[in-house]
Amino acid sequence: MLKDFISISDVSKTEIEDLLASSVELKKRLARGVSYKALEGQTLALIFEKPSLRTRATFEIGMFQLGGNSVYFTPEQIQLGVREDVADIARNLERWVDGIVARTFAHDTVVELAQNSSKPVINGLTDRVHPCQIMSDLLTIKEHLGRVEDFKLAFVGDGNNVANSWLNAVAKLGFSLFIAAPPGYEPDKEIVERTKLVARDRVVMTDDPAEAVRDADVVYTDVWASMGQEDEAEVRKGVFAAYQVNSELLGNAKSGVLVMHCLPAHRGEEITSEVLDGPNSVVYDQAENRLHMQKAIMVALMRKKNMER
Repeated sequence: MLKDFISISDVSKTEIEDLLASSVELKKRLARGVSYKALEGQTLALIFEKPSLRTRATFEIGMFQLGGNSVYFTPEQIQLGVREDVADIARNLERWVDGIVARTFAHDTVVELAQNSSKPVINGLTDRVHPCQIMSDLLTIKEHLGRVEDFKLAFVGDGNNVANSWLNAVAKLGFSLFIAAPPGYEPDKEIVERTKLVARDRVVMTDDPAEAVRDADVVYTDVWASMGQEDEAEVRKGVFAAYQVNSELLGNAKSGVLVMHCLPAHRGEEITSEVLDGPNSVVYDQAENRLHMQKAIMVALMRKKNMER
């Protein structure tokens, strides 16, 4: 396993499969009430530049369930790169904690933390990628479809960090990814081009949501304006109006299609309440599985380091 978990592009297919297997086992242990204190006595630092419900809760609760502790730092407390250099923060924290989770705007901030810390760094989200989310989503898909290969996922909406991470995932696993985004709002060009070199015809970019969703096993969407893009929200509502995931659009997908959203959702914008609360929605399964997958990631990274001491 890698020292850090920064992007799915850094992780092998075997490592993805191992994390999925581990998260399944950890979920079963918790359901049976079996204690598993793999990280007893260890401490996790949480550095957040962005607000969070799911990421903070699942890492803190997960660390507690694994027998460890966590320390949360608000943006005001640390001020990454302002009050103190990112590298200096990493060099301080590595003397006190056993792992670091960073949720930042700039992707380079997480990379710099990892480069300057001898302890594992986990990417809790950056503007470029959201790897923990997609790993949790793969667990959810495996639970419902019984596989993480040989299915079609349609991503409808903004080509944001979640879309970028799905591209990284399709380069590792054998499923098909169709992304429908308005012109000018496509995913990162470099990631698209790199992924197509590997996945080839399993990646399709379009501006037609109906085309993307046709015969899809999974339909995925996210907010039209991410954190940091609030000043674009009104303009984006007009641009993305035709990209709403609603009952009419789902009529193009397979019967029993899974509807996914990483949350928080803006009901009535990128997705209707009818669909979000409907029988095809697995959004709360996704949210729950953040806990189990992130526990698997922490055990894979931090337990190894603990054993090496």
